[in-house]
Amino acid sequence: MGCCGNTSLDARRSEVRRLLSNVTSWAGRQANVDGLVLVGSYARAQERLDSDVDIVVLLSDISAYPAISSQLHEIRDGSRLVRSATWGPVREQRYRLRSGLIVEFGVAPASWADVPLDPGTRRVLSDGHDILFDPKGLLTRAHDAVAPHPTRNLRDG
Repeated sequence: MGCCGNTSLDARRSEVRRLLSNVTSWAGRQANVDGLVLVGSYARAQERLDSDVDIVVLLSDISAYPAISSQLHEIRDGSRLVRSATWGPVREQRYRLRSGLIVEFGVAPASWADVPLDPGTRRVLSDGHDILFDPKGLLTRAHDAVAPHPTRNLRDG
């Protein structure tokens, strides 16, 4: 491969690092956010230019979902909600950013990370994850329950 073969993917990775920094900063300002974890292809270091970014947001009080939901699109200017769905305890919101990047927020109760892990949580975390925000250690305990597994710290470059 030539010197510049990954220029577009490198630019996308930089965009994702900025996004993760913004989302993590936002989470730190929310009293109700108990955890934030990157999952999927970016967490496994197997992203492609067309990969989406998958982030699970854990809430201490799921009844705050409407307020949190209304804030998610504000994390990146120009984002547009393209899909909402519910998968068990996870409420998905999928956004398209101006750049075309798709960001999927899965908002779940903090109990999503309770050990012993339910099969769905175990499958998602076992497929690779990167803990972004974990003030109470919930995700660290969940991480320990599925170790060893592939992880990545995309924020460090």
